[in-house]
Amino acid sequence: MTRILIIAPTPALRAGLRAMLERVDIEVISEASNLEAFAFFVSIGAQPDVVVLADESELSRLPRLLRQDGSQAVVVLADRDTVAAQLRGMSLRGWGVVSNNATPDELQAVVLAAAQGMAVLPTPLANQLIPSRAPEAASTEVIDLTPRERDVLEWLSRGLPNKLIAIELGITEATVKFHVSAVYVKLNVSSRAEAVSKAARIGLIVL
Repeated sequence: MTRILIIAPTPALRAGLRAMLERVDIEVISEASNLEAFAFFVSIGAQPDVVVLADESELSRLPRLLRQDGSQAVVVLADRDTVAAQLRGMSLRGWGVVSNNATPDELQAVVLAAAQGMAVLPTPLANQLIPSRAPEAASTEVIDLTPRERDVLEWLSRGLPNKLIAIELGITEATVKFHVSAVYVKLNVSSRAEAVSKAARIGLIVL
């Protein structure tokens, strides 16, 4: 059971949040207009698992009320990216930011995630905070290996030593060493692991 304390400035908003959070695995233990109620619960050792805060103006008071062991979780109803930055700087077990227009399912999901020690942001807000990265372009590097060098590289990727590669290809071990050296030079690597990794990355072999 996840125990919730609702902090919201008006009775109507508190009642609305209570109704949104009602489900079998969530218990609203109390509600109040400000964080003094949170301080009281902490002082008597009956702190909630998650504080649901619907008044951003109270957020600045929160750090001085938190226990330093990071055992508490907070969910704030807000639409500004600065709220997430404030929460990240606090000693919290978990935290979440949910839109003021969130559905009951969304609010419940964020509360339960925060209670489990996660940090949760709505997608539009996350997109503001986390810059998108374009997918890396496929490598255009062209490595001109001979057919025999490709054969040797293929057996290298399977972990065979030079002696066994020589047996598989019907050539001498010295010839295998020569081809391995040529592969290293062409791939600009200095070990088998590097050769296999780079060859796979540029599409010369499939692991």
